[in-house]
Amino acid sequence: MTSLATSHIEHVKPLKERIATIGVFLANGFGIGAWAVEVPRIKESLALSDTSLGIALFAFALGAIVAMPLAGQLAPRFGSGRATALLGAAFVIALPLPAFAPNMAALCAVLFALGAANGALDVSMNGHASTIETQWRAPIMSSFHAAWSAGGLLGAATGAMLQRGGVGVIGGLLAPDAFIAVLIVCAAVLALRDLGPRVAAASSGFAWPSGGVMKLAMLAFLCMLVEGAVADWSAVYLRSTLSQEASVAAIGYSAFAFSMAACRIVGDVSVRRFGSSRVVALGGLIAVAGLALVLSLPTMLTACVGFAMVGVGLANIVPVIFSAAGRSTVTPATGVSMAATAGYAGFLVGPPLIGLGAGLLGLRVALCVLVMATLIVCLLGGKAVRTARLA
Repeated sequence: MTSLATSHIEHVKPLKERIATIGVFLANGFGIGAWAVEVPRIKESLALSDTSLGIALFAFALGAIVAMPLAGQLAPRFGSGRATALLGAAFVIALPLPAFAPNMAALCAVLFALGAANGALDVSMNGHASTIETQWRAPIMSSFHAAWSAGGLLGAATGAMLQRGGVGVIGGLLAPDAFIAVLIVCAAVLALRDLGPRVAAASSGFAWPSGGVMKLAMLAFLCMLVEGAVADWSAVYLRSTLSQEASVAAIGYSAFAFSMAACRIVGDVSVRRFGSSRVVALGGLIAVAGLALVLSLPTMLTACVGFAMVGVGLANIVPVIFSAAGRSTVTPATGVSMAATAGYAGFLVGPPLIGLGAGLLGLRVALCVLVMATLIVCLLGGKAVRTARLA
């Protein structure tokens, strides 16, 4: 009788924990969306060149690289739920700091802090989501990433409305940050009731990643390199290259985030219907076509349509990669951790890479790097996913 009761408890789906974790993904995406639309105004207020902005964004990347190993140490000690809540609080504290930077040096310092908080949170919440997916016993990773994309859309839209209403850069980051703080607190109260100990137990042990998982990590790096570059440079491209107003330039990222969120809502269904390898290959092809449209026909309409196509193409590739890594021959925590870390590294490397390239060759030429990245995903992604799943 006791064994039957225990078996029943073990098969209960962690619905409350899933909702709470979706809230964290939503909050993080909201913050990144709000930050993305403020990048052009911060660039102008400090009179930064493309190269200088690229250097500042590199400080963001460096902070994350330093902090990501710490996120891996927090989860086993406190549980991934508690670690995610703590790192969410750090993200709330760091998000508005760039608005107060008086010069380039200060901006680099606060972006280092923001990058550290954001990078650690990203790794922690993806590991937490992987554990929930394992307990759920069905593909649900796209739902978490759909929440992140929806948050990015809402954050960008909120930032654009605040700009149209005459709100300055400080208010443009503080107002979204208050909403994020509420989400993080609510998620923490819900998620920390009983999931932390199960996550800590599930994350014990270590296995070296297989070659298949390493290929998936490379694909995650390329996909999120494109995603990070679009997040930070789409508004700058529309403003500086196509001469749009700051509030109008935010529409490019909003189109990207909206299409990505919409497609991720049906991502789990698409994977079950068409297969993960087809989702990856076709998504890469759509992203290539979208970037080609953005760069070959430089008008506001074609740019927004192109960015929307990129969002459609990339929407479910990263969730598929994370799920495949978690189902590989290595332990789920190890596979997902490596894919998430590599992907996040790409997300951080993309913006400064484009900035440095723009300073040397011009922004439109620098963005051609993104076409090459998505083409590699299109050609190699499907096979890599199939290989990892069969490993």
